[in-house]
Amino acid sequence: MANDYISDALIRRLPSYYRHLRELEAEGIEQISSKELGERMHQTPSQVRQDINCFGGVGRQGYGYHVPELKKRVGEILGLDHEHRMIIIGAGSIGSAVARYPSFSNEGFRTIALFDNRPEAIGRQIGDLTVQSTENLERFLDENLVDIAVLAVPKHAAQEVMDRLLAKQVAAVWNFAPTDLQYDPQRCTVVNVHLSDSLHILSYRMAQP
Repeated sequence: MANDYISDALIRRLPSYYRHLRELEAEGIEQISSKELGERMHQTPSQVRQDINCFGGVGRQGYGYHVPELKKRVGEILGLDHEHRMIIIGAGSIGSAVARYPSFSNEGFRTIALFDNRPEAIGRQIGDLTVQSTENLERFLDENLVDIAVLAVPKHAAQEVMDRLLAKQVAAVWNFAPTDLQYDPQRCTVVNVHLSDSLHILSYRMAQP
């Protein structure tokens, strides 16, 4: 990589680069210019060149970018070049949807267990997995390597479950609970997905002249 530091703004754009490059590869397109890639992503050619220069030596003047090579490089930066083992706590609507979403496993995010504390949910089959009781959570974490925990529990239960995950040194949490969790960012990485926030932003933009 050309630069050791990648800005937060570029990090937010990287998944979009990866998605478009994956689509291009599926279409059989092997070469693309910064202008063509920018048009697909609604970015200027100069922004695309500036971003990709951070990866180092992927494009050539007058030749453009080699799509499979650039996709591979972006995937490496995003950590998609190896498998991530996930568990899901909360097997309701959101947790079940995450477990069933096929693209996650295709990109190396493999769900290995689901947990819930509701008697009616425990024992239910979701895809290839059987929902386990949250009483088994600590034992499972002791016996299995887990990279990511998906938190899809109600707001009132989120912090207690988070504390249990931190006690077992789970390093990454994808939080769908509608609350901001308390944690030490040096011990754990948390990404929050507050679904209503996106709707609020959409509502705001609709209201503008």
